[in-house]
Amino acid sequence: MVARALEAFSLQGKVAMITGASSGIGAQQARALGAAGARLILVARSEAGLQALQAELLADRIESTCIPADLLDEQQWDNLVAQAQACYGQVDILCNTAGVNLREPADQVSSSTWDMTQMLNVKAPFMLAQKLVPAMQDRGWGRIINVASLQSSRAFANGIAYGASKGAVAQLTRAMAEAWSASGIGCNAIAPGFFPTALTQSVYEQPELLDRLAQQTAVGRNGRLQDLDGIMVFLASRAADYITGQVIYVDGGFTAK
Repeated sequence: MVARALEAFSLQGKVAMITGASSGIGAQQARALGAAGARLILVARSEAGLQALQAELLADRIESTCIPADLLDEQQWDNLVAQAQACYGQVDILCNTAGVNLREPADQVSSSTWDMTQMLNVKAPFMLAQKLVPAMQDRGWGRIINVASLQSSRAFANGIAYGASKGAVAQLTRAMAEAWSASGIGCNAIAPGFFPTALTQSVYEQPELLDRLAQQTAVGRNGRLQDLDGIMVFLASRAADYITGQVIYVDGGFTAK
C-alpha cells in the first residue's frame, strides 16, 4: 500500500512546461519536477540562462528542451504553445512562473508599467493555459500551477500594481478550477514567502529588513528554494487529484502570525 501511495507522486511519462525557468523559482521547479521524472520544456527570455539550466539538468539525467520567448509579446504566444506541444507531443503540466515586480510607489505607477505587470503576471498565465487546456481535456488529465504571493492577501509598500496582479492570480486560480477541473485538470497556486530570487534581490540586499522578515515567520527563517520542491511535485502529480482551486502559502508561517 505504501509503495502504491508513493507511486502517485511520480511524474514519469509527464511533460511540464515552465515559464520563467531561467532562474529563481522557475529553475527550482524544473529541478524538482525533473527529479520526479518529468520531461521539461523550459521557457524564458534569457537563452543563456536556459542553456545553463539545461546543462545542469542533463548532468542529473533530466531531459529538457529550451524555448526562448518574451511573454510580454503576445504575438509569440501561439507559436510558443505550438513549439511546446511539438517537443514531446504533449504538455501535461503548465507552471506559470514568469513574473515581474517593479516595486513602484503608488504615485509613480504609470499606465505602461501597470499594463506590463498585469500582462505578465495575469494575462499571459491565463492565455497560455487556455491554449493548452483543450489537449489536456482530450487526455482527461492536466495540471496548471500558478504563482501567487504574500501580496495576494496582504498589502506591502511599493506593491500596488504587483499586489493587484497577485490578488488576481489567486482568483484566476479558483476560476480556472471552476472552469476546467471537471475535465481532470487540477488548477492550484503556490504563494511563496521570501525566497532568494531576482524579484526579491532588493530585499536580500538589506540584512536588517531580511532579519525582520525572518522573525515574522513561525519557523524563524526565510525560504530556501529547496523548500518549494515538495509542494511542486505534489501539485503536479496524481497525488493531488482531489485538490484544486487552492492557493497554498509556502511561507514558513509568515501569514500565520
